[in-house]
Amino acid sequence: MFLPVTPNDLKKLGVERPDVILVSGDVYIDSPYDGIAVIGKTLQAAGYSVAVISQPDVETAVDIMKFGEPNLFWAVSAGCVDSMVANYTASKRRRKSDDLTPGGVNNRRPDRAVIKYTNLIQRFAKEKKPVILGGIEASLRRIAHYDFWSNKVRRSVLFDSKADVIIYGEGEKTVVELAACIRDDQDFSAVRGICYIATEANEKYIELPSFEEVNSDKDKFIEMFDKFYVNNDPLNAKGLCQAHANRWLIQNPPQ
Repeated sequence: MFLPVTPNDLKKLGVERPDVILVSGDVYIDSPYDGIAVIGKTLQAAGYSVAVISQPDVETAVDIMKFGEPNLFWAVSAGCVDSMVANYTASKRRRKSDDLTPGGVNNRRPDRAVIKYTNLIQRFAKEKKPVILGGIEASLRRIAHYDFWSNKVRRSVLFDSKADVIIYGEGEKTVVELAACIRDDQDFSAVRGICYIATEANEKYIELPSFEEVNSDKDKFIEMFDKFYVNNDPLNAKGLCQAHANRWLIQNPPQ
């Protein structure tokens, strides 16, 4: 069964308001190769109602608010490809085609899509439900990182987007655990496979050099990446934390 993509699809299922609204930079394809389809079906199987918004117009509320607001949270992904990779060649020329846009024309996916979509939600949604980032763009930008397109070190995308949580890596188990915590109004800070922002470091986690340090010192950047790289194995990885000014990015161990 296809996931609902219009309000009429929801009505046919007897659902007035979805628990989760999935927002994607790709057109929705009901395939195991489509991360949004996998996450949506996983949430459905866990008993949650979901709806999908594909490639919303980032200038108006028409697309993003067509289902209203979710009961639990918004789930945002740039799609199967990082939006900057999808939109530009390695020589930074604009790509004319996009295989994951109807008609193959590259005219629907904004640059830095997870930031644009999160800002769109925050602009028009009144209830301020949590915004959860996922997919390759958010996963690869979850700590301070070098950005080829601007030739700068950028902050975690969680700070730049002002979203609430990043689910990194394969998110099927994580998203179900997180959804249960949000549904039951419980603390989700111990869920594996997420990043979130805190006012204090986690003393049990490995502290990475701060954003300010890695932005000004290449050796600190190398130190940061080395610690990050060796803590990606779910069997032995430690949690990580990284200061961004007076706040902390907290990365729990992977699932």
